Amino acid sequence: MQVILKKDVNKVGKKGEIVNVSDGYGANYLIPNGLAVINNKENLVILKKEEAEEKRLDAQRKIEASELSERLKGITLEFEASAGRRGEMIGTISHKQILESLRKLHDIKLDKKMIVDKDVIVNGFGKTTLKVNLYKGVIGEINIHVSLKEKK
Repeated sequence: MQVILKKDVNKVGKKGEIVNVSDGYGANYLIPNGLAVINNKENLVILKKEEAEEKRLDAQRKIEASELSERLKGITLEFEASAGRRGEMIGTISHKQILESLRKLHDIKLDKKMIVDKDVIVNGFGKTTLKVNLYKGVIGEINIHVSLKEKK
Protein backbone atom coordinates (compact mmCIF):
# COMPACT_ATOMS: atom_id res chain seq x y z
CA MET A 1 0.00 0.00 0.00
CA GLN A 2 1.32 3.46 -0.90
CA VAL A 3 0.56 6.26 1.55
CA ILE A 4 1.40 9.94 1.87
CA LEU A 5 2.73 10.76 5.33
CA LYS A 6 1.01 13.68 7.07
CA LYS A 7 3.53 13.68 9.94
CA ASP A 8 7.04 12.34 10.53
CA VAL A 9 6.83 8.64 11.44
CA ASN A 10 9.82 6.98 13.07
CA LYS A 11 11.56 4.42 10.82
CA VAL A 12 8.99 5.03 8.04
CA GLY A 13 9.59 8.52 6.64
CA LYS A 14 9.19 12.27 6.87
CA LYS A 15 6.09 14.40 6.43
CA GLY A 16 5.04 14.70 2.78
CA GLU A 17 6.87 11.57 1.58
CA ILE A 18 5.15 8.83 -0.39
CA VAL A 19 6.12 5.48 1.13
CA ASN A 20 5.23 1.82 0.71
CA VAL A 21 3.92 0.16 3.87
CA SER A 22 2.21 -3.13 4.57
CA ASP A 23 -1.56 -3.09 4.09
CA GLY A 24 -2.25 -3.86 7.75
CA TYR A 25 0.13 -1.17 9.08
CA GLY A 26 -1.34 1.45 6.76
CA ALA A 27 -5.01 0.55 7.23
CA ASN A 28 -4.92 -0.24 10.95
CA TYR A 29 -2.39 2.26 12.31
CA LEU A 30 -1.20 5.07 10.03
CA ILE A 31 -4.50 6.13 8.45
CA PRO A 32 -6.77 5.83 11.56
CA ASN A 33 -4.26 7.80 13.68
CA GLY A 34 -4.05 10.61 11.13
CA LEU A 35 -0.40 9.95 10.33
CA ALA A 36 -0.99 9.18 6.64
CA VAL A 37 -3.53 9.18 3.81
CA ILE A 38 -3.84 6.84 0.83
CA ASN A 39 -1.78 7.91 -2.17
CA ASN A 40 -4.24 9.15 -4.84
CA LYS A 41 -4.67 12.23 -7.05
CA GLU A 42 -6.93 14.15 -4.67
CA ASN A 43 -4.60 13.66 -1.72
CA LEU A 44 -1.58 14.62 -3.84
CA VAL A 45 -3.29 17.90 -4.79
CA ILE A 46 -4.08 18.58 -1.12
CA LEU A 47 -0.46 17.79 -0.19
CA LYS A 48 0.89 20.23 -2.80
CA LYS A 49 -1.44 22.98 -1.51
CA GLU A 50 -0.34 22.35 2.09
CA GLU A 51 3.34 22.44 1.09
CA ALA A 52 2.83 25.74 -0.78
CA GLU A 53 1.04 27.25 2.24
CA GLU A 54 3.79 26.03 4.57
CA LYS A 55 6.47 27.63 2.37
CA ARG A 56 4.52 30.90 2.32
CA LEU A 57 4.19 30.88 6.11
CA ASP A 58 7.88 30.03 6.49
CA ALA A 59 8.86 32.98 4.29
CA GLN A 60 6.51 35.28 6.24
CA ARG A 61 7.99 34.20 9.59
CA LYS A 62 11.52 34.75 8.28
CA ILE A 63 10.62 38.29 7.15
CA GLU A 64 9.09 39.04 10.57
CA ALA A 65 12.20 37.69 12.31
CA SER A 66 14.44 39.86 10.11
CA GLU A 67 12.36 42.93 10.97
CA LEU A 68 12.62 42.09 14.68
CA SER A 69 16.38 41.68 14.31
CA GLU A 70 16.63 45.17 12.81
CA ARG A 71 14.45 46.55 15.61
CA LEU A 72 16.69 44.94 18.24
CA LYS A 73 19.77 46.63 16.75
CA GLY A 74 18.39 50.02 17.75
CA ILE A 75 17.66 49.02 21.34
CA THR A 76 20.10 49.13 24.26
CA LEU A 77 18.81 47.84 27.57
CA GLU A 78 20.11 49.84 30.54
CA PHE A 79 20.81 48.22 33.91
CA GLU A 80 22.38 49.57 37.10
CA ALA A 81 24.45 47.55 39.54
CA SER A 82 26.46 48.18 42.68
CA ALA A 83 30.23 47.89 42.86
CA GLY A 84 32.30 46.06 45.45
CA ARG A 85 35.43 47.29 47.20
CA ARG A 86 37.65 46.63 44.19
CA GLY A 87 35.26 48.33 41.78
CA GLU A 88 33.91 45.09 40.35
CA MET A 89 30.21 44.58 39.75
CA ILE A 90 28.34 42.77 42.52
CA GLY A 91 26.14 39.96 41.17
CA THR A 92 25.01 39.41 37.58
CA ILE A 93 22.22 40.45 35.24
CA SER A 94 20.36 37.23 34.43
CA HIS A 95 18.93 36.25 31.05
CA LYS A 96 15.50 36.27 32.69
CA GLN A 97 15.98 39.91 33.78
CA ILE A 98 17.10 40.87 30.27
CA LEU A 99 14.12 39.23 28.55
CA GLU A 100 11.71 40.66 31.14
CA SER A 101 13.10 44.16 30.59
CA LEU A 102 12.78 43.72 26.81
CA ARG A 103 9.17 42.64 27.24
CA LYS A 104 8.21 45.48 29.60
CA LEU A 105 10.02 48.36 27.91
CA HIS A 106 9.73 47.43 24.23
CA ASP A 107 6.88 44.87 24.09
CA ILE A 108 9.17 42.24 22.54
CA LYS A 109 8.49 38.73 23.80
CA LEU A 110 11.37 36.27 23.48
CA ASP A 111 11.89 32.90 25.10
CA LYS A 112 14.95 31.84 27.10
CA LYS A 113 15.39 28.93 24.70
CA MET A 114 16.10 31.41 21.89
CA ILE A 115 19.33 32.60 23.51
CA VAL A 116 22.32 31.35 21.52
CA ASP A 117 25.04 32.50 23.94
CA LYS A 118 23.90 30.64 27.04
CA ASP A 119 27.41 30.92 28.49
CA VAL A 120 27.52 34.73 28.17
CA ILE A 121 27.07 36.13 31.66
CA VAL A 122 26.52 39.82 32.24
CA ASN A 123 28.70 40.32 35.34
CA GLY A 124 30.69 43.44 34.53
CA PHE A 125 30.14 47.10 33.84
CA GLY A 126 29.97 48.31 30.27
CA LYS A 127 28.40 46.99 27.09
CA THR A 128 27.57 43.37 26.31
CA THR A 129 25.83 41.78 23.33
CA LEU A 130 23.61 38.73 23.69
CA LYS A 131 22.73 36.74 20.54
CA VAL A 132 19.27 35.24 20.10
CA ASN A 133 17.97 32.85 17.43
CA LEU A 134 14.80 34.54 16.18
CA TYR A 135 14.05 32.02 13.40
CA LYS A 136 15.89 29.52 11.20
CA GLY A 137 19.06 31.35 10.19
CA VAL A 138 17.99 34.74 11.61
CA ILE A 139 20.14 35.78 14.57
CA GLY A 140 19.38 38.96 16.49
CA GLU A 141 21.49 40.82 19.02
CA ILE A 142 20.34 42.32 22.30
CA ASN A 143 22.57 45.21 23.41
CA ILE A 144 23.00 45.53 27.16
CA HIS A 145 24.69 48.36 29.06
CA VAL A 146 25.42 48.07 32.78
CA SER A 147 26.36 51.22 34.68
CA LEU A 148 27.34 51.95 38.26
CA LYS A 149 24.40 52.57 40.59
CA GLU A 150 24.55 56.02 42.16
CA LYS A 151 24.96 55.98 45.94
CA LYS A 152 22.44 58.05 47.86
